[in-house]
Amino acid sequence: MTTLYCAKWVLPVIAAPIDDGAVAVEGDSFVAVGTRADLIVKFPAAQVCSFGEAAILPGLINCHSHLELTALRGYLEREENEFFSWLRKLTLARLERLTPDDLYVSALWGAVEAARAGVTCLADASSEAGASMAALRDVGLRGTVYQEVFGPDPAFASEQFTKLREKITLLRRASETSLVRVGVSPHAPYTVSAPLLEAVAEYALAESLPVMMHAAESVAETLFMREGRGPFAESLARRGIAWRAPAISTIAYLASLGVLRARPLLAHCITADAADLAILLEAQASVAHCPKSNAKLGHGRAPFAAFVESGLAVGFGSDSVASNNTCDILEEARFATLLARSGGDRFETGINLDAQRALHIATCGGARALRLEGQTGALASGLQADFTIIRLDGAHQLPVHDPAAALIFASSGRDVVLTVVAGKEIYRDGRIQTIDESALRARLNEIKLKLG
Repeated sequence: MTTLYCAKWVLPVIAAPIDDGAVAVEGDSFVAVGTRADLIVKFPAAQVCSFGEAAILPGLINCHSHLELTALRGYLEREENEFFSWLRKLTLARLERLTPDDLYVSALWGAVEAARAGVTCLADASSEAGASMAALRDVGLRGTVYQEVFGPDPAFASEQFTKLREKITLLRRASETSLVRVGVSPHAPYTVSAPLLEAVAEYALAESLPVMMHAAESVAETLFMREGRGPFAESLARRGIAWRAPAISTIAYLASLGVLRARPLLAHCITADAADLAILLEAQASVAHCPKSNAKLGHGRAPFAAFVESGLAVGFGSDSVASNNTCDILEEARFATLLARSGGDRFETGINLDAQRALHIATCGGARALRLEGQTGALASGLQADFTIIRLDGAHQLPVHDPAAALIFASSGRDVVLTVVAGKEIYRDGRIQTIDESALRARLNEIKLKLG
């Protein structure tokens, strides 16, 4: 059975926009992309779904999220001026107040929000990866969930690594599907010792596991790495953990330990300089750019234009809604573009930070950053049928001279009317098709009361 999805505009991203276009879907894949007139002739028996004044585009890709923290949206506002206090309160809430089922509910609501906003694929970091993998599966999204590992004390590196390996073995057997896979995430350079980082990197290479890590995220991290002082160093000292600063950047440190051999996805990279970007490019590492979270936590402005100019694989990430408040990749793309322009980046680098480039990064760029460019990220025959349809007839959008500009500079996830993953409609007509949202809302409110 062939289904034709038709709209005023079709934006394949890897090809020119199509006026009055359509995509043809059979099973889980695209079989054709073209004008409505041509595809109706080619597939005369197809079911035709017309969406009028709207744009069909590849599913948006969120390259960095923490779905299990969705229940903490707005919970940490008072601590946001002091990152260490923010991180401590978050950790205590997750470990002491939230049950495994709470974490699943939290992740499930995050997956619902993503699907409603046209996101079809996520790269999610989780302390309980099984809950997030189940959430993606139950909503019907594609994604990689990176099981986090912590352990700043070298004395316990072997013990922490053994626990991680046991978790990954179980997750691979019990939770992976054709759409959802597991990866590993050594959390950050200030929470994972050098021996543990080395062990995780070797394991990931041996087992072909994707790797994600927070890196070069703040000035405090730079002080920790280069001078061995600041809040992270003080925290280790209070726990009796010795730390000898390598006196190099986080990126150079990860390279020295062999972590970059695993071609990791690195979240943030706010303080990365030109030398760091050259190291990342040579290692074929990827970057998840999270501009709204970076700004809200006061960490600074990552060199987005330099990421693009260098040729690095870069995609947009929302980070958790505990530090961003929304999972909306269109909003992230707009903010990233405007923030870089406001800093004069396009004049310094010569990079044209326009709507077309932002849309490319939000889709095809994200797929490349996650090593999924052969599966998703564009509208093309043979690729998985991951796409979204966004209305462009709102008072805040009309008139539309350029659909890409209307999407990036005038639209948000709230304008999405359809989300499809691997040919399956998971959001349509204002409803998630795969779960009971009403029951989920009630559970989320129970968690809110528990948090206080």
